Amino acid sequence: MAKVKSIFSREILDSRGNPTIECDITLEDNSFGRASVPSGASTGKHEALEIRDGDSQRYNGKGVLKAVKNINEKLSKELINKNFDNIENFDNFLLQLDGTENKSSLGANTTLAASLAFAKSLSNFEKIPFFNFISKDKKYLLPVPMMNIINGGSHADNNVDIQEFMIAPLGANSFSEALRYGCEIFQSLKSILKSKNLNTNVGDEGGFAPNINSSNEVIELIIKSIEITGLKLKKDVLISLDVASSEFYETNHYHLKGENKILSSDDMIDYLKKLTSMYPIYSIEDGMAEDDWDGWINLTKELGNKVQLVGDDLFVTNINRLKNGVEKNAANAILIKLNQIGTLSETLNTIDFAKKNNFSNIISHRSGETEDTTIADLSVAVSSGQIKTGSLSRTDRTAKYNQLIRIEELLNNESKFAGIDIIKD
Repeated sequence: MAKVKSIFSREILDSRGNPTIECDITLEDNSFGRASVPSGASTGKHEALEIRDGDSQRYNGKGVLKAVKNINEKLSKELINKNFDNIENFDNFLLQLDGTENKSSLGANTTLAASLAFAKSLSNFEKIPFFNFISKDKKYLLPVPMMNIINGGSHADNNVDIQEFMIAPLGANSFSEALRYGCEIFQSLKSILKSKNLNTNVGDEGGFAPNINSSNEVIELIIKSIEITGLKLKKDVLISLDVASSEFYETNHYHLKGENKILSSDDMIDYLKKLTSMYPIYSIEDGMAEDDWDGWINLTKELGNKVQLVGDDLFVTNINRLKNGVEKNAANAILIKLNQIGTLSETLNTIDFAKKNNFSNIISHRSGETEDTTIADLSVAVSSGQIKTGSLSRTDRTAKYNQLIRIEELLNNESKFAGIDIIKD
């Protein structure tokens, strides 16, 4: 039983220079937990509500002083001197206080900051590492990093329609080796872009953002950068896409402005099928729009036995939307973002349901990140096998990779690297 001694929140900055919320919780024995909350640029409309101030005089309306006040006044009044047995009891208390389906009363950023801060304070109370504390079966898997090396869509100021082009070093023998593979490819790609006089500035998630119109041309550049390092495509590295198609879905059509194409749902499926037939793409995220359920069902019929089809905007880490996907046979994997749902407990429940229904789960960051490394611990704790935390630049991204290196070192021989097994399974 842990008693809350104090809870305090503040407004800090995320990786895009926008405000976000950070929360500190101290227990009666002075065990301390701190957590900060990320924010997305490409957000699904079914996500839990993030509360912003809306005051144009501060941070263009993006301030989070309302959320800070919710913690420092509302939650502080309710939580101080209360005892909680575990994370779930604490989170259920938050949910009762909020009383809405989408966290519109307190805000998902408010509830998540408090939920994670309490979980970390409880981990310190029990004097065990955070990944160990939140793990149920104590079997650990180091995840394959899905590294976003070229940005497009809402994450960059270029004409690339697809939001993320990722490399996944599945053929490595360890997480640290996979990280090395990724870094070498990233530097190789930078050299190629420079030689072609293409932009080597990076987007929100640390990947390059060259002004290229064709998805095929982007993938060809990535393949060339892999070959230059001496690594083998298919054997050492595979390719993954986040299409983020909800961003360009209008009037029941997919508008690929960079490629000057307007596609029906069936045409979009054919477009993705062609890419997977031409290149070693093992995973496609948000290939169809968040409300194009028929498109998702048809895409899964066409590619579901060959490709990991990941629902992000489709499922928004919400167990009820995931249940709908399972029933309809739409997608075969779910992206997990803590701030889409607003508490650690609800996130863990969604992951459990995904596993029971043979859906892969991928732990993910957001485009607006902080130095918080919760998702690194979470990926190991639930043996997700895959993690998205951006590219190989910007400390808000590399902080998560560095935490995974520490965890790998700490576990030594008590864990394995997911590697190619995530495809075989």
